[in-house]
Amino acid sequence: MTLSRIIIGREDLADFPQLQLEGIEVKTDSGAFTSSFHCHNIEIIRLDGQEKLKCLFLDPQHEKYHDKEFIFDTFSQKKVKSSNGQLEERFSISTEIKLFGQIFPIELTLTERGAMKFPVLLGRKFLSKRFVVDSSLRNLSHKGKIKIITF
Repeated sequence: MTLSRIIIGREDLADFPQLQLEGIEVKTDSGAFTSSFHCHNIEIIRLDGQEKLKCLFLDPQHEKYHDKEFIFDTFSQKKVKSSNGQLEERFSISTEIKLFGQIFPIELTLTERGAMKFPVLLGRKFLSKRFVVDSSLRNLSHKGKIKIITF
């Protein structure tokens, strides 16, 4: 049985079509299980008698910030161990990410990452069965360099 994976580097730029965000800096993090996106003003609201999740992506200081408020009908809550080892409760949404000219489904936990260089971390749950990470490389998707490894 032959398996093929796309080689992805340690960082890249990705589009999030459903979130109307393009060219967002992402970092691959094979040590993290879940993928996460920096958000602020995350809150549960009641609309039409149902609980919904409301948030804004990125910080106003970020060059790609568009001040668009998103409201999600479908979301969940998860306990996630953060990079500092603390267990925290996070909201999670399903959306799409565009890398290497392809659209992939992705589950993102929403968290405050304002102090971090990269607003998005791509974790193992998203990376596995699609990509192999080569930490010596960067921006392969952004540069249009698709490298496939077969094993």
